[in-house]
Amino acid sequence: MGNAIFSQVRRLFLVSLGGFLMAVNINTFVSSANLFPGGFSGVALLIQEIFQAYFGVKLPYSIVVYAFNVVPVIIGLRFIGKKFTLYSVVMIFISGLLTDIIPRYSLTNDMLLCSVFGGLLNAVAVACCLFADSSSGGTDFIAIFISERTGKSAWNYIFAFNCAVLAVAGILFGWDKALYSIIFQFTSTQAINFLYKRYAKTTLLIVTDKSDEIYAVIKRLTNHGATVFEGKGEYSGKTHKLVYTVVSSDESGKLEREIRATDGNAFINVLASKEIVGRFFKRAND
Repeated sequence: MGNAIFSQVRRLFLVSLGGFLMAVNINTFVSSANLFPGGFSGVALLIQEIFQAYFGVKLPYSIVVYAFNVVPVIIGLRFIGKKFTLYSVVMIFISGLLTDIIPRYSLTNDMLLCSVFGGLLNAVAVACCLFADSSSGGTDFIAIFISERTGKSAWNYIFAFNCAVLAVAGILFGWDKALYSIIFQFTSTQAINFLYKRYAKTTLLIVTDKSDEIYAVIKRLTNHGATVFEGKGEYSGKTHKLVYTVVSSDESGKLEREIRATDGNAFINVLASKEIVGRFFKRAND
């Protein structure tokens, strides 16, 4: 019971932090350089700019971004997970509300600095939500939906969508802002890929004399299976077992430590797996 409560409090804290950082980023780096961040946040800011420039109407950011997230939220509830979606809604609500409340402040007028550090801060905000098993809403729902179905990271596809949106922004408001926004998006996408590795796969080849104990550790920590081969070490002339398993990259570090604790003499070769074809256990979103 205590662990369950702690888990929920942790998730709520992370999505709230993510929403706060997202709002701060929009009102500092993004606003200073008039950038258009990715996803529906960028689309919402683009629509704000269009209404302000062409109709003289200042739309609240929160109303626009809430409206855009209605369909992704429905997708999340139906295909991803109810708690996952509800925590994502908390993030969307907080980031939208705080973006309208927090005053805009210029840290620097250098557009390149705003693009790079704004992209990094955006990635941290999104990663906070992903670590809470939720999302920052909008296109994140779509990216996670695709990743769940294919087992591959979809962030680069979202980057391509964002570039298309930025092309529209470039035509309407100038290519300098659009091109710097692409730098913002590229920085953010690569940082997310670095920070969040759930959909990346890692292969472990483990030479050991305790294959049963090693497999028990793999099963307990990851719920993945393993294949055991028997081989001869030519240097020692002794027979050993080779345990072959593929796990999510975010599970690899802890698993390696547990394997070393189980068999201090184990030899572990860690390989990045580009693509997995076949049955692979995927932890469901709640």
